[in-house]
Amino acid sequence: MRPVGLSLLLRPQTQRATFVFCRRCLSTSVGPEKRTAVVFWRGNNHPALRRRLATEASAPSTSLHSKSNVQQSTEAASEHEVEEEYHGPLATTFRRLKILSLSSLTLTFALTPFIFVLETTSNVPLAGRAALAAIAIATSSVSTALVAWCGRPYVTTLRRLDFDYTASQSPDASGDPHTGAAAVEMTTLTLGLHKRMTTVYDTAFLVPTSRPFATWELATAFQLADSEVQTARAQGRIPSEETVAETRTVDGGLLGRWIVSWDEDGVGTCKEVGKVVRYFNVHQELLGRPIR
Repeated sequence: MRPVGLSLLLRPQTQRATFVFCRRCLSTSVGPEKRTAVVFWRGNNHPALRRRLATEASAPSTSLHSKSNVQQSTEAASEHEVEEEYHGPLATTFRRLKILSLSSLTLTFALTPFIFVLETTSNVPLAGRAALAAIAIATSSVSTALVAWCGRPYVTTLRRLDFDYTASQSPDASGDPHTGAAAVEMTTLTLGLHKRMTTVYDTAFLVPTSRPFATWELATAFQLADSEVQTARAQGRIPSEETVAETRTVDGGLLGRWIVSWDEDGVGTCKEVGKVVRYFNVHQELLGRPIR
């Protein structure tokens, strides 16, 4: 049996030791370990300590979960952007080539008159000087025309449109046998670096071409399948005319349309109204999914 004085001395020391133990465990608990939390729950029933342990145990898992959601949403957005939009890898090269060609042509026209003025060419007959000027202008003009011809079909940006082409979206169509067809918008550059936005409402009209420096062209004729012919004929949508493609400026000004005329047998004959971009040069291996 212990003396009364010894019991009184030992009681506060035991409480102090328990308090110090709890403080040390709280200060050293960094990770969300479940075993540490269980020890605290069993060793101390203080309500403030329970709230602190519950917060420390749940906060890291919530943070990791939110980071995982943000990362997944970012990856999904980047994949969607890559899939839905195409950028030509040689767009900058063609732009610089056109600028160089136009600059050389401008300098040629500006410096050609000096052939007739400089004293160093005074010994050359007038006919000879005229021939030199004509050769310089012709060479520069031909090279510029070649650059323009090769770079005209190159597509700098291709974008898949979210809407489906129907008869109500075509201003000139009285009916559309291709309801729900895919649509794309392609951007090309002229020799003067002006953007031309060509919207193809039905990618089935993009067919392979034999033109050099081009991948696709707008078809001049098209034949509907027998099932589509019967359906369109029953609904009274053929014979009719519809707009297949449109070319506009950046400001939205209409430059031309590619229109197909359907007969009763489902044979479509295409014609150009205005000035429309017909040929397109696209790196098909860089597309997220096929266009046609």
